[in-house]
Amino acid sequence: MITIEEIVDFTKDCLKEDNIFPDTDIFSLGVCGDDMDEFLESYHKKYNVNFDNYLWYFHNEEEISSSFSIGKIFFKRPYDRVKRIPITPEILTKFANTKVWEIDYPEHQLPKYRYDVLIDQIIFGGLALIILYFSFKDCFG
Repeated sequence: MITIEEIVDFTKDCLKEDNIFPDTDIFSLGVCGDDMDEFLESYHKKYNVNFDNYLWYFHNEEEISSSFSIGKIFFKRPYDRVKRIPITPEILTKFANTKVWEIDYPEHQLPKYRYDVLIDQIIFGGLALIILYFSFKDCFG
């Protein structure tokens, strides 16, 4: 059986953080985006937990660069549409022992497409084309 102490120690080692307790919300330590993904990948490899039922947007946010999104003004991002569920060493211990990520996620519905991302791609792609046009317009006559 995997103990809470083992998971706390694993978490401390992975995150290079000493202030971790059984009820510490890992997200509250500033672990999000790729850092959270890397942590959970290490956890998955070490404890062989099946993540088929894992829904990232209930626990995590995207990288900080998504803060500069224009699309988010018009459309909520997935993690802004649901109430965040903390990931703690207590929960990780339970899943390490059952070998399955088992959270009863609340009923929710996400749009089929990430319109916030689509808007950003259109705006920044358009700006890139405008910059390219003015950068090279003298080259072509």
